[in-house]
Amino acid sequence: MLKELIITNLALIEKLHVSFDEGLTVLTGETGAGKSIILQAIHLLGGGKAAATWIRSGAETATVEALFELDPQHGLVLEKLAEMGCEPEPEPELVVKRIISLKGSSRYFMNGSLATAKAVGEVMENLLSVASQHDHQQLLQPRSHLDYIDAVGGLWPQRLIVSHRYDKWREVKELYQELVDKERDKEQRRDFLSFQSKEIEEAAVSPGEDVALVFERDRLRASDDLIGLGKKSWHLLAEAVNTPLSVVRKNLAQMAAFDPSLAGLAEEVAGNCFQLEDHIQVIRNYVETLASDPARLDVVTARLDLLQRLKRKYGGELDAVIAFGQEAKQELAEIEALDERLAALEKEVSQGEAALSEAATLLSEARHAAAQELAGKIRVSLVSLCFEQAVFEIRFKGEPGQELGSISRLGWDRPEFMFSANQGEEPKSLAKVASGGELSRLMLALKTLLAEKDQVDTVIFDEIDAGISGKAAEAVARKIRELAGHHQVFCITHLPQIASLADEHFLVQKFLVEARTQTSIIPLSVEKREHELARMLDGDSVSEQTLAYVRTLMERKAAL
Repeated sequence: MLKELIITNLALIEKLHVSFDEGLTVLTGETGAGKSIILQAIHLLGGGKAAATWIRSGAETATVEALFELDPQHGLVLEKLAEMGCEPEPEPELVVKRIISLKGSSRYFMNGSLATAKAVGEVMENLLSVASQHDHQQLLQPRSHLDYIDAVGGLWPQRLIVSHRYDKWREVKELYQELVDKERDKEQRRDFLSFQSKEIEEAAVSPGEDVALVFERDRLRASDDLIGLGKKSWHLLAEAVNTPLSVVRKNLAQMAAFDPSLAGLAEEVAGNCFQLEDHIQVIRNYVETLASDPARLDVVTARLDLLQRLKRKYGGELDAVIAFGQEAKQELAEIEALDERLAALEKEVSQGEAALSEAATLLSEARHAAAQELAGKIRVSLVSLCFEQAVFEIRFKGEPGQELGSISRLGWDRPEFMFSANQGEEPKSLAKVASGGELSRLMLALKTLLAEKDQVDTVIFDEIDAGISGKAAEAVARKIRELAGHHQVFCITHLPQIASLADEHFLVQKFLVEARTQTSIIPLSVEKREHELARMLDGDSVSEQTLAYVRTLMERKAAL
C-alpha cells in the first residue's frame, strides 16, 4: 500500500509531501491544475522514461520518492527484494526513490541502496497497477487481448514455456535450413574449398616469410654494388688508414716508455688501431659472403610473386592466408560430416516441433477456458455498470493445428473482444462499436478482475470515467468503491459521483508564489469536500440545491 509520496522540483511541483491511507482516495481539480503530474511521478518510480525538461526551472535535479507498506503475505515482492539485498528490516516497508538530473540520467534507490531501473520496475509492477485513458486504446487493439486473458487466467508461466520452446525450435530449424542449403551446394563448395586449401598447403607459407624474402631480394639486386663498395672500403681502411695508424701506435708506445704521461694516449690509440683491424676483418668477411646470383634472385622474385597473389586472394597479410587455409580445412571436414549432422538436426527439429506443439496446445486449451471464464465475469460486471442488455464475447481466430506455420512466440491463439451494448445487435469488434463511455466501463470491469487476480495492493485510475455521466457514472462509482473494499484505490476524476464515495479527498490546484506557478495537493475537510463536489457539478454557479444534492451523494457512501 502506498503510504507516502514526496515530489521535489518536478514540473510545477516545487515540494510536495503527502500521506495516504487505505480505501478510496480521489484527486480532483480544474483541468490543467497538475493532476497528471502525480501520475507522472508514479510512472517515473516504475522506471518510465524521463526527460530533463520535466525538471522545474532553476533546479538541478528532480526527485520522486514513495513509501510502501508491504503485505507480509506478498511473497513475490519480498522474494525479489531479498534477491537484491533490499529486505525490509525491521518493518515490512519499502522506500523507492528516483533522482533525475539535467543531463537526463537517473539514479534509483530501494531502501537506501542503489538499484537498476529494471529491478525497480519489476518490484513496482507488483506493488501497483495504473489504468488510464491510454489503456482504452490498448483495449481496442486485438493484440493486447491475449495479454488480458493470460493475466486473468494466470497463464504467463505457460506462455513463457511456449515462448522458450518456440525460440529454441526456430534456432534449430534455421540452423537445419542453413545446412540443407549447404547440402544442396556441397559438391561445388567442396571442390572450391579443396582447391583453395590445396593451393595454400602446397605454397607452404610461413609467418613473416614475405618480409625476409623482400630483404633477400633487395640484397641480391644490389650484390654487385655491395661487393664493389665493400672491397673499396676494405682496401682504403687497410692501406690508407690502418698502416699509418700502426706506425703511430708503435711511435707512441716508444714515447710512453720515455714519458709515462703519454701512456694513456698510447693505450687509446692502440685500442683504436685494434678496433679498426676488427672492422676491416668484418668488411672483408661480409664481402666474401656476397656473390652475384641471378638464379637465386629469380627464385626469390618468383616466390614473392606467389605470396603476393595469395595475399590478394585470401587476405592482406600472410597470417590471414594461413588462417584462411585452416578455416577451409575445417569447413571441408564439416562438409564431410554434413550428412550425419543433418540427420541429428532433423531429429532435433522434429523433437522441438513436438514439444512446442504440446505446450502450445495445452496453453490454447487453458486460454479458451480462461477466456470463457473472463467473458462470463465481465458480463456480470457489465450488468452492475448499467449494461443490462450488453453482450460480451471472446472469439478466437483459427484453431490450433498440427502445422506450426501459423504459430508465434505467443502460441496459436488470436483472440478478439466482441461487444454489443444493445439487445438484438450482433456483437462486433470493440474498435468498431464501443464508444468512449462504454470503453471506460469495460476497462473498469477488466481492471477490477485483474486487480483481484494480481497481488498488487494499489490500483490507480486516471480519468477512467471519461465519457460517462448520470446513471452510468453512479454505477462506475459503486464499482470503484467495491474495489476499494479490498484494495487501496486512487482515482483522478471529474465525476462528483465517484469523488463523493472517497475515504480521502485531495484537491489539486495551481497558485502563484513570487510570480511563479506551483501545484499543490490539499486534503479536504468535510465542508471543503462539499464545496469541491458542488464545483464539480455546477462550476462557479453553486446553489443551495447543488449543496443539498452533494450532501445526498455523500450520504450514499454510508449505505454502500
